[in-house]
Amino acid sequence: MTSVTIPPPPPLTPYLPQRGERYRLVAPNTPTAPRVARDFVGMLLRITRHPGLVDDARLCVSEVVSNAHCHTRSARIRVDVTVNRRQVMVYVTDDEPGRLPKPGAAPHGEGGRGLVIVESLTDRWGTTTRGGRVRTAKTVWFVLVERAPDRV
Repeated sequence: MTSVTIPPPPPLTPYLPQRGERYRLVAPNTPTAPRVARDFVGMLLRITRHPGLVDDARLCVSEVVSNAHCHTRSARIRVDVTVNRRQVMVYVTDDEPGRLPKPGAAPHGEGGRGLVIVESLTDRWGTTTRGGRVRTAKTVWFVLVERAPDRV
């Protein structure tokens, strides 16, 4: 009998806005990385006229970068942001391709709430790996969509 090996499907690629300005921050994996990322994203969204997304984006990027800092030995953490007039896409990538993070099962404990917060504040979020069969990095990404102001 002949055995056929079917390779696994490639990882899903997150939705990336077709058009927009792209920015990147590369920070060393230090205790200050979450604050640097939070300030970078906050300043970027204020400058690009997304003031309504600033608070949620700052909190989400801080949580994801904190996870990368606390749970990996990656030398650096990359934050890529794509901004267009309707939405903001944030990727946080580390160079340790271990298992992909999931929202915590015990949100009342000391940890495990970061991705629960991200899930509750964003329009879409997910995880992906890079490098094909030999993973070289993992990314947590999220999208925030600018809402039209309520009309009275």
